[in-house]
Amino acid sequence: MDANRDTFETRLKNNARDIEALLDLLLSPSALSDEIARPETLRDAMHYAVLNGGKRLRPFLVVESAALLGGDAEAALRVGAALECVHCYSLVHDDLPAMDDDDLRRGKPTVHIKFDEATAILAGDSLLTYAFDIIAAPETALPDTSKAALVLALARAAGLGGMAGGQALDLAAEKQAPDAAGIIRLQAMKTGALIRFACEAGAVVSASPPEDRRRLRAFGEKIGLAFQLADDILDLTSDAATMGKATGKDAARGKGTLVALRGMEWAETQLREHVRDAEALLAPYGARASILIAAAHFIADRKS
Repeated sequence: MDANRDTFETRLKNNARDIEALLDLLLSPSALSDEIARPETLRDAMHYAVLNGGKRLRPFLVVESAALLGGDAEAALRVGAALECVHCYSLVHDDLPAMDDDDLRRGKPTVHIKFDEATAILAGDSLLTYAFDIIAAPETALPDTSKAALVLALARAAGLGGMAGGQALDLAAEKQAPDAAGIIRLQAMKTGALIRFACEAGAVVSASPPEDRRRLRAFGEKIGLAFQLADDILDLTSDAATMGKATGKDAARGKGTLVALRGMEWAETQLREHVRDAEALLAPYGARASILIAAAHFIADRKS
């Protein structure tokens, strides 16, 4: 696993570099065809929101899932950039005073602190919209049927029945803590839906058979559960300096987590089970799946 880990970390770093270069290009000052103008402050806020650090794990999963199935690398990178725009929009809005009310993100001032609340709201709105522009644009060299499938899947993952709905449930949890089933549903929507999309998107980019798409989707669901469980553990055991954001806020607000309900020992055991299940789903691909399996272990073992 050590050799695979080294390869994984190198590829994660290289993918982050490539995604950031593409995002920088996509958010250049120059207006695109059919755009009238790009207001400077709004563009600066969008640029700040997406290029302020981060592991770029979600676009990495798009790129590596596509690579596993022989998909076009450049198209996968653009889909990954679109997904990162959605993810970063969600962070901008989550940090707002009306939501999670955070002043720090990735060790830097959040967008509404760096700029102002109105600009942060518009930056999030624009990043969400731009994600679908990136997928649909001629520069994304995929058949129209694949683009439509990606747009539909991303919309479902990001909207009412996915991430945004999960955020609504998370806010409601401050007033009435859900039971274990409710917490799992909330987390599958708020965090897991975009991770699931990231893995499934690789199969769509690759025009792979339905079985591959189902398998990668299930893998994404498992590592999404692992990601949130690891996040809840870190929220209790890490600190703001390590995490680059405030910790302990769920407990302070009375939000229920699986760690709080079941205990740390249960959570750590469950985390390992999610990783084993994720590995089993990729077993049919043999050694070709080593990078994605390393990603599952990275998600479980991460320290920030």
